[in-house]
Amino acid sequence: MTRLRATLALGLVLAGVLGLLGATVRVPFVALGDGPTFDVLGVGEDGRTVVDITGPAPVYPTSGQLRMTTVAVTTQVTLFGAMAMWASGNEQVLPRESVYPPGRSSEQVDQENTRQFAQSETDAEAAALRYLGYPTAVQVGSVLDNSPSAGLLAPGDRIVAVNGRPVTTPQEVVDALAPTRPGQAVTVTVQRGPLGAPGPRTDVTVVAAARPDGDPRGFLGVTPTNIVDSPVDVRISLGDIGGPSAGLVFASAIVDKLTPGDITGGHVVAGTGTIDALGRVGDIGGIRFKMDAARHDGAEVFLVPAGNCAEAVTEAPDGLVLARVGTLGEGIAALEAVREGRPPVPC
Repeated sequence: MTRLRATLALGLVLAGVLGLLGATVRVPFVALGDGPTFDVLGVGEDGRTVVDITGPAPVYPTSGQLRMTTVAVTTQVTLFGAMAMWASGNEQVLPRESVYPPGRSSEQVDQENTRQFAQSETDAEAAALRYLGYPTAVQVGSVLDNSPSAGLLAPGDRIVAVNGRPVTTPQEVVDALAPTRPGQAVTVTVQRGPLGAPGPRTDVTVVAAARPDGDPRGFLGVTPTNIVDSPVDVRISLGDIGGPSAGLVFASAIVDKLTPGDITGGHVVAGTGTIDALGRVGDIGGIRFKMDAARHDGAEVFLVPAGNCAEAVTEAPDGLVLARVGTLGEGIAALEAVREGRPPVPC
């Protein structure tokens, strides 16, 4: 009996230790799940209008809801927690490096997500105003220190042509530079001053250098961005959110507020998708969790990037209509269909 009791006692101690370790020791995994959604036509948790537009152009009232969606990331995962999440099927457990790449701290990843979110706001504004017919151009967004363009080009310079080839978008600048090689002189034609009243054209000669990544093309060290000649000022306020996937919803909200009528027809619509300054919609991650959260918050229709349609069709919750969106124009058309009681183009 003494030996049996000792064995049982030892077993209980070991079980207790294992239980304590399983409940407290962190494992190198993260969990993805449903995140909060936000009505970008309304007011945020901080009391500020999410998409605030000021200026001489008329801003029209809206109704209904246009909800951006997010994915919740749980980083402090225990062994037992990971097992429970995996068993429930409500969350996706992934290796930590799939979200936080090796060699990059959590702070660095968060900073990059914040930068991407800010860029998505800028691109959404450019895409929406371009869609509404405002004139656009391309300008120098940034100049790398010690690059060939440092001291020759400056942020805000409007790029009119590269080697005599007219350009109006960042991609056209990239395309014009594709044939250049290190050591080649590149003529960049710029204008300085407001887009509505630019100064005279000036030719700036920049000698291309070798690219740091080994690409054979010449390197100028500038980042081209779109600008729009608009009479309005757009400000987007949405707290501590990161990543680029709200671009489509932001752009749709801007279009809604700057056009007569109500783009949602009083319905609750949600969506996701990156957007560039030309209005092209890109796919995203976590579509399943975004759709689930949207449906939970009352969404009837979900704007799905074309690249996510195959996955979305298999994961969509009951009662949620999926609308396939490849461009901002297609997104607006889907919303107009909802408003008019017609089915949008499906996935």
